[in-house]
Amino acid sequence: MTKYYKFVLLLILFYTSITRLSCAQQQVENLGRGLIAIKYDNRHVFLSWRLLANDRETASFNVYRQQKGEKAIKLNRVSLTAGTNFTDSTADLSKDNTWFVKSAGGLNNGKSSSYTLFSSKKPQQYLSIPLQQPPGGEIDGVKYTYSANDASVADLDGDGEYEIILKWNPSNAQNPPQTGFTGNQIIDAYKLDGTRLWRIDLGKNIRSGAAYTQFLVYDFDGDGKAEMITKTADGTVDGTGKVIGDSSKDWRTYDKTSGCYGKIVNGPEYLTVFDGKTGAALSTVPFIPDRYPLNGWGGTGGNGGNDSTGGRSDRFTAGVAYLDGKHPTAFFVRGWYGRTVIAAWDWQNKKLTSRWVFDSRDRNNPYSGMANHSVSVADVDNDGKDEICVGAMTVDDDGKGLYTTGLGHGDALHVAKMDPDNDDVMVFGIHEIEDTTKTPPRPGVALYDARTGKIRFSIGRNVDVGRGVAADIDPTHPGFENWGGPGGLRDLNGKTISKDRPSSTNFVIWWDDDLTRELLDKNRIDKWDWKTNKTINLLTAEDCEANNGTKATPCLSADIFGDWREEVIWRTKDNKELRIYSTTIPTKYRFVTLMQDPQYRTAVAGQNVGYNQPPHPGFYLGAGMHKVVRKKVRVVNQ
Repeated sequence: MTKYYKFVLLLILFYTSITRLSCAQQQVENLGRGLIAIKYDNRHVFLSWRLLANDRETASFNVYRQQKGEKAIKLNRVSLTAGTNFTDSTADLSKDNTWFVKSAGGLNNGKSSSYTLFSSKKPQQYLSIPLQQPPGGEIDGVKYTYSANDASVADLDGDGEYEIILKWNPSNAQNPPQTGFTGNQIIDAYKLDGTRLWRIDLGKNIRSGAAYTQFLVYDFDGDGKAEMITKTADGTVDGTGKVIGDSSKDWRTYDKTSGCYGKIVNGPEYLTVFDGKTGAALSTVPFIPDRYPLNGWGGTGGNGGNDSTGGRSDRFTAGVAYLDGKHPTAFFVRGWYGRTVIAAWDWQNKKLTSRWVFDSRDRNNPYSGMANHSVSVADVDNDGKDEICVGAMTVDDDGKGLYTTGLGHGDALHVAKMDPDNDDVMVFGIHEIEDTTKTPPRPGVALYDARTGKIRFSIGRNVDVGRGVAADIDPTHPGFENWGGPGGLRDLNGKTISKDRPSSTNFVIWWDDDLTRELLDKNRIDKWDWKTNKTINLLTAEDCEANNGTKATPCLSADIFGDWREEVIWRTKDNKELRIYSTTIPTKYRFVTLMQDPQYRTAVAGQNVGYNQPPHPGFYLGAGMHKVVRKKVRVVNQ
């Protein structure tokens, strides 16, 4: 072979590799700047906006204000190159004011959309979204009302900004072991100004409760507009009023002497893709797997045993994963305590197709009884494709079991890069230990390597643990801290660094000006003071309530708009509005919006699932991080 042909061959190989790399980039949303202006007192307005994945590292910004009837003025003397936030203390807030942001050079994106505060606006630290509460009803002689419950966000209409998708729970919602009827499960979509885009009524043949309806809202086909995928049944009414299946069918059990009383253990089950903008049903297929046999879902686990009353067959989780490294795939999980089945679905070219099905099948299978009440997604083996961590078991991108730790079923689950000096993904989880499963002995708390399942530390032999958290809350110790179960606050090796521990073991949130995370619980945001080992309150959302009983979780926490810090959505006590709270604390740090990090974004999409868990990005974000991570992604419609 001549030197010329060798050179040509090398060029072909080079460009082929470049093409493969570019094709392997994960698709993310084409977001706008997400500018928000918060009037938090009578003198100050806090402005915050997104840094985007396609912005250059040299991105700089100018901030402008325009009062009604006057020319816009630039507020900053020097272009902003640090944090993507600015505090305006010079505005005449007795007049209407509009703000916008412009790139100052070196950007792929120009002027932001504007944000207007009217003179009548009272100081508050939240954006209010009025709701249309569904009317209550009466079933089996019991009256019920509706409360705003779990939420998700997605760009439903392609304008680059998020809409809110909200699940309404009736007051008689149930867990699968409980008998009794429930009101219909209802899902709404709202724009940020409170305009309702659609309402979907899942109908009488879908029971309401935290274990049943898991809804996934994501731009699955990359057309710039999100779809919603969820389980449906005969009588589901889509956002245009069209009925799915046979509306005359009532598959509920009316026999009061039956352990299935009020449950739906007969009839067809479907999976439906809905148009995000209109709520119209686009495609409906049989749900995989079906529920039969009802007594085929037992095995080992946190509540070992079996039943034939729908207690185990009707426990679901779900999520979004980039199984091919490029496109998002929806997956739905059936079964926690014993048998676990994961069905992966692709929505492309207006067709919903099955990618693969994983089934742990029987109690002698090592994957039996290893699933959690929650699920996480991450590229644990660094091959560019996501794996699905369902608790004490992880399934590879091809639908085959990667490993199981054998530690058994649990609740809380945190999957992230937790060590600034180690790029490996780690899993922190807690486990239910009950009398029927104490052989062999299992730990209540464990942290392990997400690629291999190798245990880094475990504690609480045969201790049943119900709550646990992993996050960086103390900058004096490298990496994530963790707490929950026996003992106090621990480091990555399980060593106790404080006998005291945070006042809550629930959600975490980035809220203030540093890189450590804060605590989110009930209607509060608190900070762990590592100097005094005490918790300090930063925010209490008056007239707001958390969801899901003792779980006390928000409707949603995520980087919804503004800079990389996170917002939190709570419902008001009267269920008349949602309030999106956002920080007003300046920070010099800036990162690309977390919603364009695929691991973080898929975690937000699955936050409504089962026992809600806070999202973590696909890179280490915390004290001691060595560099800003700018993951290469493919922005749709660009």
